[in-house]
Amino acid sequence: MKESAILINTARGPVVDSAALAEALNSGKIAGAGVDVFEVEPPIPVNHVLFGAKNLIVTPHVAFATAEAFEKRAVIVFDNIEKWLRGTPQNVM
Repeated sequence: MKESAILINTARGPVVDSAALAEALNSGKIAGAGVDVFEVEPPIPVNHVLFGAKNLIVTPHVAFATAEAFEKRAVIVFDNIEKWLRGTPQNVM
């Protein structure tokens, strides 16, 4: 990655090596990072390697919670209910 790169991690599981990311941030190999998820489920240990890293923004797994995301989810739910009431359910496993 370029030194000007900013890594955003909103994936699940150990997609990003936290120790390597902390090292890259602290040494200036990348400019910054935003992390919404970790390799372990909360609660995250207070001594987690990323918590001391430079140029890091951490969110508590709520990066999805925008007004637009909630509106889109509501539209999907209402559409599913309407189709179910009509006898043509969708998104059924």
